[in-house]
Amino acid sequence: MSEQKLIQAILNGDSSKFELLVLKYQTMVFHTAMGFVHNREDAEDLTQDIFIHAFESLSSFKGNSEFSTWLYRISVNTSINQLKKRKRSQIFHFAEDLLQSIFNKESNDPDPEQYLIDIERNVAIRNAIDSLPEKQRTAFVLSKYDDLSQKEIAAIMHCSEGSVEQLLQRTKTSLQRKLSIKVGNK
Repeated sequence: MSEQKLIQAILNGDSSKFELLVLKYQTMVFHTAMGFVHNREDAEDLTQDIFIHAFESLSSFKGNSEFSTWLYRISVNTSINQLKKRKRSQIFHFAEDLLQSIFNKESNDPDPEQYLIDIERNVAIRNAIDSLPEKQRTAFVLSKYDDLSQKEIAAIMHCSEGSVEQLLQRTKTSLQRKLSIKVGNK
């Protein structure tokens, strides 16, 4: 069954068919969410929220683009909105995860000093990504986490491929600058 027929069946009342769309796109949506929240549990919750939103908004899908493009747009918007809501609690959540990972560290892992250095480096990378302007961050997440082409990203972001290329170039420069300062060449 084509996606268009599947969507039409869902809109005609066969909501059980939505599960087929979830199964097809759950990995894609999860990777996008993970690119924004950097935490598996939060990304799983966000993925569920995205699919609920997509189901509730399915009647607004007009078929002018691919369903995946429409779903990516919902994924990006929902992720950004969730980040705005969770900004403050995210700090506490991350600290809790950090403490838990330190105390649950296996004895055959690298030495504690290297482990903390690795955690510090990962925090710096996450913070650098999180500090990007919204459009740069969106282009980066779709490019690096979802491995989408510039053409696909342009369709999702409603801009030209040239704009996406410029956003990705600015992102690369910005991340290099931020990370060279924070992480350095140790």
